[in-house]
Amino acid sequence: MRRADRLFQIVQYLRGGRLLTARVLADRLEVSERTIYRDVADLIGSGVPIDGEAGIGYLMRSGYDLPPLMFTRGEVAALVAGARMVRSFGGADMALSAEEALTKIAAVLPEALRDSADTVAILAHHGGALTDADRAMIDLLDRATASHEALFIRYRDADGATTDRAVKPLGLWFWGKVWTLIAWCDLRNDFRMFRIDRIASAEPIGQFRPEPKKSLAAFFRSEPHHGQAHPAP
Repeated sequence: MRRADRLFQIVQYLRGGRLLTARVLADRLEVSERTIYRDVADLIGSGVPIDGEAGIGYLMRSGYDLPPLMFTRGEVAALVAGARMVRSFGGADMALSAEEALTKIAAVLPEALRDSADTVAILAHHGGALTDADRAMIDLLDRATASHEALFIRYRDADGATTDRAVKPLGLWFWGKVWTLIAWCDLRNDFRMFRIDRIASAEPIGQFRPEPKKSLAAFFRSEPHHGQAHPAP
């Protein structure tokens, strides 16, 4: 969980008006008590009216609420357009998350912008470019990338020949109609890009430790012309 998300969750838990100890908050957020102490201190320092102290517990004084999110009309349009594109061209879980995020954003928008999302005339239609299998694969690869999960993949090249590879997923790249996986390939001992529609199967094989020389940033540094890289055959 990102720190910003954790701070938001702490505020939500304390808004209930009950005294909560650092241990309870730490258990709910799956972090250490020391992390909770530091987060609460930062929240208090930023003006959030939290009372209490370490070893006793914390509660929030009544009447406090998070300020509404302030977006311009252009920012709302960008969010809606992005969500619609993800819905049409992303993974199934990814698309659902985009819709849910938009619902949450709309709920806290100032009244003057509340109807902006419905008036955005930017649409996206995948035209059958993605199958259900493609969407499931995108979700699987996205989760593996986020959790640093190495994968054993069976990959088909343009001629239909298959190879088995152990890869460390680093990111996903959308080319307009085709998704590719950017990964470190143990077979080639180098970076490779794999077209998702040619990955026949992918199985997790354990966590890997990120390495600076095998990272997404290192991949981009290795490409002299960003955007000119091509999927592995």
